[in-house]
This record gives sequence, C-alpha cells and structure tokens, in this order.
Amino acid sequence: MEWLRNQFELARGGGEHNLRPMEGLRGLAVFLVFLVHYATLVQPWIAGHPSLITLSAAMHTIGNTGVDLFFVLSGYLIYGSLISRPQAFGKFVSRRVRRIYPAFAVVLLTYIALSFALPAQNKIPTSALAGTIFLIQNALLLPGLFPIEPIITVAWSLSYEMAYYLFIPLLIMALGLRGRSATWRVWFFSCMGLVILTYCAAYGGHVRLAMFVSGILLHETISSGRVSAPASGFALLSLVVGLLATLLPIGGNTGFALKIAILFVSFFVLCLSCFMDPNAWLSRAFSWTPVRWLGNMSYSYYLLHGLALNAIFVLVAAVLPRGPYGTLVFWTLLPVTFGLTLIPTAGLFLAVERPLSLAPARKRSIRQDAAGTIAGPVTSDAIAGAPSMAENADRIGVQQ
Repeated sequence: MEWLRNQFELARGGGEHNLRPMEGLRGLAVFLVFLVHYATLVQPWIAGHPSLITLSAAMHTIGNTGVDLFFVLSGYLIYGSLISRPQAFGKFVSRRVRRIYPAFAVVLLTYIALSFALPAQNKIPTSALAGTIFLIQNALLLPGLFPIEPIITVAWSLSYEMAYYLFIPLLIMALGLRGRSATWRVWFFSCMGLVILTYCAAYGGHVRLAMFVSGILLHETISSGRVSAPASGFALLSLVVGLLATLLPIGGNTGFALKIAILFVSFFVLCLSCFMDPNAWLSRAFSWTPVRWLGNMSYSYYLLHGLALNAIFVLVAAVLPRGPYGTLVFWTLLPVTFGLTLIPTAGLFLAVERPLSLAPARKRSIRQDAAGTIAGPVTSDAIAGAPSMAENADRIGVQQ
C-alpha cells in the first residue's frame, strides 16, 4: 500500500484538502469518458435487448460530459495560476507542453505503429504527402478545433486545451485583467460565456469552449470570499440535473448549446461546493483515495483507455459468444473491462507521465517546502494552506 501511495499521490501525500476533491472530480470525469467507449463496444452483445440498448445510448450521451468537466477544471486551474501573478508567456507555454506531450507522444507513436500493423484500422492517408501532413496536424494537436480526423480518437479535446493555454494568458495581458477589479472580471467573463453560448446556439461552433469560462468564474467566485459553499445535497442534485439534461430530446445547435449551458451551471455548483467546503460529505466522497488516484492518472487513462478497451473486446469476442445473456454480459463486462483498462494506463502514467511531466514540479515543491516556502502565492483564503495555483496546474491541469 505504501508503494501505491508513493506512486499515485501527487499532492504532497494528499494533504491539501481543496485539492483532494479536485482529484476525485477528475476521476469522475475520466470514468464518464470510459462509459462512452464501453457503451459503443458492448453493442454486439446487447443486440435484441431494447432496454439495454436504450440504457447504453444514455450512458454514451452522459459519458460525453466527462470532457466538459475536464474543461471546467482546466479553466479554474490555469486561470487561477495566471491571474495570481505575472508569468512569462514562453515559460508558461513550455510548462504546458511538458505537461501534455510526453504521454501524448508515446500514445501517438503507438497508434502510428498499429496503423501500419493493422491496415484495416489505418486512418493515415496512403499518399506520402497527405500522410505526412496528417501526422503533423495530429502532432500539433489540431484535430478538434479544425475539421481534421484525430488519429487518437479522444485527442480532439487537446486542441481545445491548447487553444485555451495560448489564448487566456494573452487575454489577461492585453486587457490588464490583474489590475481590474474582481467585479469587472466577473462581468467580463460572464458576458464572454453568454456570447459563446448565444452565438453557437444561432450559428453552431465550438460551444464547449464556454466550459473554460465556467472554470474561470469558479475561481473568481471562490477568491471573492463573498459566496457560501452550496450544500452537498444541492450540489449533487445539480450534478444529476446537468447529466440528465443531456438526454433532453432537443437537437440542433440551439439544443446542444442549451445542454452545455445547463452543464455550465451544474459543474460550477458542484465544484464550488467541493472546493469551498472540503469537510462536507460530497467533498469527502470525492476525496476517497481510489477515486483520487484515478484522477491523478486520468490524463494517461484518457489517452490510452480507448485502445486498451478495443483490445479487450477483441479478446472478449474470441471467447464470449453473442447470445441471449445480454443483461448478464453487459453488467459483468462493465467493471471487468474498466478494471483491465487500469493496467496499461497506470503503466503509461508510472513509466512516462509521472517521471517526465509531473516529477520536475514535484521535486521543486519539495525543495521549496524544505526552505519553508510554497511555490507562488495562495490565491484565496477559501483554499488557504494549499499549493499555489501554478503548482496545481502543473500537476493536474491538463484535460484527459
């Protein structure tokens, strides 16, 4: 157990109370993403079971909200890091690149190798020029914001993350946001979120960018010290409403923007409750060690679990015939496949992500702690005693 604690704890032994539920929320987010791919791959075993097909479709839809929760947390962490103190743009971006690319590069190379080993699954164009351009586009994290197919299916969201990393520090500098009042900033970002939601409702577009704004407003709200933590019961109800709202039978740009708007508020309330009152029962639930450890390795899990899950279902297809036992198969495979995906994804975390993306920041914080300092200012009395926002962002501020 001590070995596991040493490998999967990222918050100086897990002692920072505001950070603990944040780690757990990332665990929830990545489990929701797992449900998307599980619901897709289990379909052949539940054919002929209408109730399971309906449930699977609902799981798929709800599971997509995991990415939105990641965006809220990134919005909160990155904005909090940047608004608290000036940072050199190049140095900030280099930290984000170091956070994202080691694990991403390993998984990308794995997908490229498998593309040649399994031609039927190959997404790379056969033309040398087109194939080279396609690989460069993927390496630069362009799929997602641009109409380019990602070779790693889930990597589309990384283009949103990188765009946010590049945009928000420039916006803070251009508008002098550190020198503005908190009220001015809240009104500005509230209007920005409203503009994104309204425009996308009318014309379509990347409406999920609004979720970063939810995280920004979360930071400003906590920093203000003027708002009490929502009760755990209310926050849980808000989460349930947000998830179920994605199942509303309304489509088109307006319908999708409305669902994102509901999630905007839902995740805001959930995070506000968990971060402001770490002793409440909902915060303690998200501070449960297994959920936090899943959250700490969530980036590696996010990148690799789809490939692992596909491999698992290839083996399942070889040993488990598709028959009349759809209900048993569906509910048995759910925990089994999730457990199996933890093995290779934890391997990626321990072998690549932790030593190459997380260890440098952790070693710096240990040295600074030994000198009696914390890296950077604490940005809110509500989270006093926690590591700086910059340190937190380096550790867990990347969407999975």
